[in-house]
Amino acid sequence: MNPAPRFLQYYLAASISPAKGYPAMKLFPAVHRSLFPTFLILVAVGAATAENWPQWRGPDNDGLSGETHLPTKWSATENVAWKLPLPGSGGSTPAVWGDRVFITCQDGGDVVLLCVGTDGKEVWHQKVGAGAGKTGPGGDEGNGASASPSTDGKYVYAFTGAGDLACFDFDGHEVWKCNAQERYGKFKMQWGFHSTPLLDGDRLYLQLFHSGAHLLIALDKTDGKEVWKAERKSDGRAENEQSYASLVMWRKGKDAYLIAHGDDYATAHRLSDGSEIWRVGGLNPKDHYRNDLRFVASPVASPDLIVVPSAKDHAVVGVKPDATGLVEDGSPFQQWRLPKGTPDVPSPLIYDGLVYLCREDGHLVCLDAKTGEEKYNQRLHPSRYRASPVVADGNIYLTARDGVVTVVKAGAKFEQVAVNTLPDQFAASPAVSSGRIYFHGFNALYAIGPKGK
Repeated sequence: MNPAPRFLQYYLAASISPAKGYPAMKLFPAVHRSLFPTFLILVAVGAATAENWPQWRGPDNDGLSGETHLPTKWSATENVAWKLPLPGSGGSTPAVWGDRVFITCQDGGDVVLLCVGTDGKEVWHQKVGAGAGKTGPGGDEGNGASASPSTDGKYVYAFTGAGDLACFDFDGHEVWKCNAQERYGKFKMQWGFHSTPLLDGDRLYLQLFHSGAHLLIALDKTDGKEVWKAERKSDGRAENEQSYASLVMWRKGKDAYLIAHGDDYATAHRLSDGSEIWRVGGLNPKDHYRNDLRFVASPVASPDLIVVPSAKDHAVVGVKPDATGLVEDGSPFQQWRLPKGTPDVPSPLIYDGLVYLCREDGHLVCLDAKTGEEKYNQRLHPSRYRASPVVADGNIYLTARDGVVTVVKAGAKFEQVAVNTLPDQFAASPAVSSGRIYFHGFNALYAIGPKGK
């Protein structure tokens, strides 16, 4: 996004790359001194607010956006820049880079990757792999297009529920492709495979936790070749062996590690070889063990706190990032622990000293990030909630399955800003980029915000 008028855009282009030897001061001698400082301010403002959304939970994989002046109110006819009908449903969050938007969806029996311009027009689409049937207890919780694509600005990566993993360039040419089931064994999942790969630096990380294997894998993003593979140990059993959560990255300065989630534990792993640093226990207590406590919600990491959810109204744990070894209740590396109240599907948020938990029934819980003390517990629009919330411009956007998006002002006191409705079904988390919010519905892709970008 560039907020400057076309005249000033041309003026800057002439200033930086003079055409045929005529720099801007010669092309526009009367306005050079007066307009150039103003234009630099406009460009600086645009650069400060326009932001790519390269993967599932945004630039830092934490659900936070630095964008400002975003819409808070819309409807099917108001504040919709465009709506693009899709060939089939999907639950993937859009990846946005510059003027390109990438999503996956079903197209007949295939999963396809769509490249859409920010003008709402399809640029290209490519088959990623075979599709998968509808999943979930009601048959409507997802399909083979649940994992979200990711991009580094040069290439885009897409993963399907059948294990097809592919890399394309921005022109839609396939760079490499592999199948995770062929490489690492058949997925044994009750409700299909939905975990999103994590793109970070020059690697693509996979979490393959199912009843046939528990593997962490690092691939070279340039060719898809394996860098390392690590087995993740657990004493979990039954359905708990199967995880629908996705990897997250903890980073503070030059320090970083992977966080995996599933099979009764959250674990941290070194980027060099996947070896374990710490694990959070007690998420499925052995003295009243549940065989159906599969994890869906993923942890969220900030430089000074990691929030670990579990499932089905069980524990939520605040973990100190310098943890080592086993982190159980009473551990010095535990910041706080709540015995119940976890979100089952939406992943948590950490923002401005507070933790937000959007439960699957629409209860929004706000906690003090240091102590875990509850600030409020407020019921939103009553519906199923599958999308993870995002924060942008001081507001939290919470997407219900039936198309109702509640906007809440971030803070220790509940303040509802707006309630908006789109005529679609939503499982995907929203993406925020260049003054717009992108929602991937089962029927269409929606760009909410100003037109003409």
